[in-house]
Amino acid sequence: MRLKDKVALITGASSGIGAGVAARFAAEGARVAVNYRPGSPKDCDAAQNAVAGFQTKSIAVEADVSKRDQVEAMVSRVVSELGRIDICINNAGIEIKRDFLDTTDEEWHRVLGVNTYGSFVTTQAAARAMVKQGAGGRLIFMSSVHEDIPFPGFTPYCVSKGGIRMLTRTAGVELGEHGIRMINVAPGAVSTPINASTEADPKKMKALHAAIPLGRMAQSDEIADVVVFLASGKAGYMTATTVVIDGGIMQGSVGL
Repeated sequence: MRLKDKVALITGASSGIGAGVAARFAAEGARVAVNYRPGSPKDCDAAQNAVAGFQTKSIAVEADVSKRDQVEAMVSRVVSELGRIDICINNAGIEIKRDFLDTTDEEWHRVLGVNTYGSFVTTQAAARAMVKQGAGGRLIFMSSVHEDIPFPGFTPYCVSKGGIRMLTRTAGVELGEHGIRMINVAPGAVSTPINASTEADPKKMKALHAAIPLGRMAQSDEIADVVVFLASGKAGYMTATTVVIDGGIMQGSVGL
């Protein structure tokens, strides 16, 4: 098992890509902290049910990643209950569809608060714990091809993902001396709840498939396969960079 006895915190892991990564990490021997958002009984139940099914000691932990006090409490709980933190996957993210001219300040701050600030504060808290432990660590971000590809109607989302790209590059350089690796993962279209409306529209799916050289959306397990590799010792010389998993869509596709 590639992650045996490692401790991993995964934000936004009650569904979608995060849930797939959490399950795969547990199968690879990691002790997993499955983060879910406060105020959602559905997410709480999903997180609790997930960890109950893992064969490793794992916990479900509530926190709004856009709130520093909650994030720091979450990281402290992970260290206290699971003994340490070796891997942190910044997966929590939201999007709001709105034309640029109609986007409100509240919507802008909400998206960047979760996606970019949430990634910053969670990474910082986890990195501080890793430095204190003195054994290095892995910090992985879940970005998007829309850190590069324009996505009309989703300006705050694209800006938030572009920010994560540079957060990875800059902080990754700083943290190298501590043996901490930072990798940014940029998936293309993935079959998850966030894309449910697209999958329910045959016309949108036909256009999307036509834009993807491999002709289909990815599955969460395919993203999880890559994340496990990046978190393992097999990727030990990779840091401060982005790994794209998009079926080829970045090669000239705009506005999808």
